[in-house]
Amino acid sequence: MRFSWGLLEPVMPVPYVPTLGPVRWDDPIPDLFEAVAEVASTGRFLPYDKDHRWSERKTERVLVEAVEHGQEQTLVPSLVERGAGVVKVHVYGAAPDSLSAGADLARKLAAVHGAARARIVWFLDADQPDAYARGTRVQLKDFTAGPGDAPGVPVQEHKELPEEAEFQAFAAAMAEDGFAFLYEQMRAGTVGPVLTVLHDGRVAGAIGPMETMTDARECARLLPQYFGVLPQHRCRGYGRALWRAAMRWGHQHGAAYQLLQTEVGGASDRLCRAEGLASLGFVNQSDV
Repeated sequence: MRFSWGLLEPVMPVPYVPTLGPVRWDDPIPDLFEAVAEVASTGRFLPYDKDHRWSERKTERVLVEAVEHGQEQTLVPSLVERGAGVVKVHVYGAAPDSLSAGADLARKLAAVHGAARARIVWFLDADQPDAYARGTRVQLKDFTAGPGDAPGVPVQEHKELPEEAEFQAFAAAMAEDGFAFLYEQMRAGTVGPVLTVLHDGRVAGAIGPMETMTDARECARLLPQYFGVLPQHRCRGYGRALWRAAMRWGHQHGAAYQLLQTEVGGASDRLCRAEGLASLGFVNQSDV
């Protein structure tokens, strides 16, 4: 399928590609739209798809036959083939009925594909007030200016920790933040380093895995990480120290940038804003 940048650009407030996620404005966005459509029925990952590190098969695909690409709006539905299934319709458009059109299409396709949930995804530019957002902020860290400030407290790689540091206990306590899953990958040896901070000799916070991947322009980027601090150890500067250590790792390993999605108003969002990341806009989601 061919996507026209002349049609996409006026209705795209955030550089976001269905099934891939956020990209940069100077990436070949129409080519990326076409690429995800081309592999939609194959289960293959594109070589620059960040999700490739977690699975052997792509479990979200664009429903190419249902794409609506027009002058006022573009609707790109995708099917998530995990669990009971989710149909997501990505709504690019400012027409008064764009969201309702997306919701109608999502419900219709969920019934056709037997998906348990129907959802719309829509976008707001960076100048919109946070109060209008119902999801995440896309943030860009540019490493061309240097590694950034040094961590304020010692940060160590997980493999350097003594056994009594009890990373496993930390991972179990932070399971809802993804660390139980990450710990399984760490034990299997399939992921990059994980950085930690200790309190009284035990893991109080962590960020990782630390990995880079080239994008569609063959430019190295630092991939998103799991990031968290135990509730009882927050407000001690541990999160900021981990973040700064991760950014220095990215710079030292040749990454040009990192793209993140942070929950609007959450701790990671506030930290990234305080650390000077550039906001590219908001990604909103709602079940319909």
